[in-house]
Amino acid sequence: MATPRLMEHFNRQPRIGILSTANRDGKVDAAVFGSPQMTDEKTVVMALGENRTFEYLRENPSAVFTIVESGKTIADWKGLRVYLWMKEYATSGEMLETYKKEVARAVGDEAAKMVHAVVTFEITEVRPLVDMGQGWEGSL
Repeated sequence: MATPRLMEHFNRQPRIGILSTANRDGKVDAAVFGSPQMTDEKTVVMALGENRTFEYLRENPSAVFTIVESGKTIADWKGLRVYLWMKEYATSGEMLETYKKEVARAVGDEAAKMVHAVVTFEITEVRPLVDMGQGWEGSL
């Protein structure tokens, strides 16, 4: 399913990324994130604050990360829906501290202070932004 092409597209900047989650009762949340990164062909890692997204993921580990890249016209816009399953998270320890240092180096100390958790997801499915039967590869 995941390929080097997917990893290149997933990690490309600039892009708009929206992480959609739902709690155990089905209440839905969607939030804009720039930090998710594919670290290999099946894994996504991201930083989260102490927020609704993190709360919902602890209740329901399923999520969708929607990537949107603008084009000259709406027909030229590209994107993907990457379905995720939260495998683990860290709110303390070496994994979190290492990630906070990377965030501080990349975007500053204030952003690093907002990081409450580092979350690791497994990619379970990839679909095009607009599914016309072309497969995700055909939507890039």
